Amino acid sequence: MPVFTRELGIDLGTTTTTIAENNEVLLQEPTVVAIVIEEQKMVEWGQAAKDMDGRAPESIEVVRPLQFGVIAEYEITENLLGFLIKKVSGPMLIFRPRIMITVPYGITSVESRAVHEVGLGSGSREVFLIQQPLAAALGVDLPISTPSGNMLISLGGGVTQAAVLAMNSIISADTSRTGGLRLDEGIINFVRKKYGVIIGQPTAEQLKIRIGAAVLQEQQQIMEVQGQDQITGLPKPVSLSTGDIVEALQEPLGEIVNIIQRVLEKTPPELISDIIDRGVALCGGGALLRGVDKYLTKSLGIPAYLVDEPLTCTALGAARAIGMRDVLRRSLLTT
Repeated sequence: MPVFTRELGIDLGTTTTTIAENNEVLLQEPTVVAIVIEEQKMVEWGQAAKDMDGRAPESIEVVRPLQFGVIAEYEITENLLGFLIKKVSGPMLIFRPRIMITVPYGITSVESRAVHEVGLGSGSREVFLIQQPLAAALGVDLPISTPSGNMLISLGGGVTQAAVLAMNSIISADTSRTGGLRLDEGIINFVRKKYGVIIGQPTAEQLKIRIGAAVLQEQQQIMEVQGQDQITGLPKPVSLSTGDIVEALQEPLGEIVNIIQRVLEKTPPELISDIIDRGVALCGGGALLRGVDKYLTKSLGIPAYLVDEPLTCTALGAARAIGMRDVLRRSLLTT
C-alpha cells in the first residue's frame, strides 16, 4: 500500500508556498488568504486573495497566516495547507501523502510543533520538518555531504537566513526578520518621507520588482504610482526612479549584511577558506533583486552568485530530502 503514497516537499513561506514532488514543482502560490470576518470562512486563497489586498470590503479580511516564517494563524494555515495538498493530490486522498515541510533556522520547539500538527491536520500521513537553508542547499546541489564548507543565503519574504553547511548539517547559521516585506517597508517609508505620499505594500512590491535594484544602475528606470497625499489625504501621483529605490533599500540591505557577517564570525577558519573559493549561493525571491549579488560581493569581500531556480529550490530540496531521511536523520527537526 505505501508504494502509492505521494511524497511532497513543501516550502511553507511567509509570502509564497511552493509544493514539489521528485524534481517537479507542482504548485506555487502566495501564502495569502481572504476570509469573511463574520463567518471566519476562507473565500479566496493564493494569487486571487493577494489581488484583494488593500481592495477588499470591510466584511473581508486579507490575511498572511505566516509571519516571519512561523505560523501566526493556526487554523487558517491548516485549512490552507489542506486545500493546497488536495489541489495537487486530487480531492480523493485514498493514500495520504508523506510530506517534508521547511521551517526557518532557529525555530523554537513550540513553533516547530505547530508546523508538525498543521501538517498532520492537513490530511498528511507522515510529516517531517527540515530547516530551510539545508533544504535549499539540497535543491541547488551544493556538495554539502563533504567536509568542505558551503555558504547559502536565503532571501525570503519574511526572513533572511544565512548558513554554512558541511557533512549534511548546518555548522553555523542565523535568521533575521529582514526579508522581502522589510524591503517593501523601506520603500514605503522612503516615499512617505521624501515625497509626502503614502503607498501600500503591493505598490511598494511592484516598485521593487519593476525598477528596484541593490546598487546604482547605468540605465535609470522611472515608474509612476498613485498614492495618498500625507497632508490632504487626496490622491497624488509620484514618479520614482531606480536611484530612489536603491536609496530606500540601503538600510534593510545593511541589516542583511550584518546577519551574514555574524554567521561568518561563528564559522571555523578552515571552512571560511572553502567559502572564499566557492562563493556564496543566493536563493529566495529577494535574490532576484537586480544587483544584490554585486552588493553582497562588495560588502562581504566574498563572491556571491544567484543559483538556478532561486524561487523553487527550497521546495525541490525538501522533496529530495524525503528519500534521504536516513542520511539526514541528525539534521531533521524532531517534535
